[in-house]
Amino acid sequence: MSIDVDVIATPRVRRARKSILALGAWRARFEIVQYFRSGDTLFFTFLFPVFMLGLFSVAFGSDGEVQLSPDVPPISVAQLYLPGMIAAGLLLSGFQNLAMDIAIERSDGMLKRLGGTPLSPVSYFLGKIGQVGVTGVLQASLLLTFASLVLGVELPTEPGRWATFAWVFVLGITTSALLGVALSAVPRTGKSATAVVVPIALALQFISGVYLTFSQLPDWLQNVAGIFPLKWMAQGMRAVFLPDEYATLEQHGVWDLAGVAIALLVWLVVGLVLSRLTFRWIRRDA
Repeated sequence: MSIDVDVIATPRVRRARKSILALGAWRARFEIVQYFRSGDTLFFTFLFPVFMLGLFSVAFGSDGEVQLSPDVPPISVAQLYLPGMIAAGLLLSGFQNLAMDIAIERSDGMLKRLGGTPLSPVSYFLGKIGQVGVTGVLQASLLLTFASLVLGVELPTEPGRWATFAWVFVLGITTSALLGVALSAVPRTGKSATAVVVPIALALQFISGVYLTFSQLPDWLQNVAGIFPLKWMAQGMRAVFLPDEYATLEQHGVWDLAGVAIALLVWLVVGLVLSRLTFRWIRRDA
């Protein structure tokens, strides 16, 4: 008489999966509460894109609408910068926030203590990604509300554009979070995390069409930016919020949403693999 091991193990496997998901949900709630209790994190990752959008609109919008090329219609400065700021918000919430946060938690010994609890790395990841997802949605909602009600930006009305926004947002925030987890292994101490992470995030924002108009960058710099995911997130968001004529200002003259999806999926897989390979409760050289 043979015994089907899979049948016997199934209830245990299901309980284990439920336990992982339950712990991940509990950890996500904890992370969200801690996030909104941290004033510096709240400003530099949550409110910073809103602040920069307002600043650029005031600083560069005094002369009215801008027209980057005779072949495209004029738009407001706020509308021009809105896609980049949404993409930057994804990067700051996922990549910068998690890379610094986890590095500090490892340096302070918090990860070592968590490693001695029933919390698995998967539940820990789920908690971090859940926090990033919730705060990312709130941040994007705040940006769109601020742009529409305060700065007078006309938001899209076509369902297709909002569908594009949804998948670019989900891929962008998930990719940023996983890459942030992977990068957290680089800083040797919590004090050095800022020096390691912030320059990378800042440089990516300047070359990816966030603070500088992407079409005005030299071709070689556009090619460099195309290696990294932020350029594709910003391009996807420009396809949502800018008139169709502005596609001609992209590097290849089209929005290339298929290329956006492929690039973000590739970086998502890279981030997943790197985060799983490099994550440790304690640094090996500790």
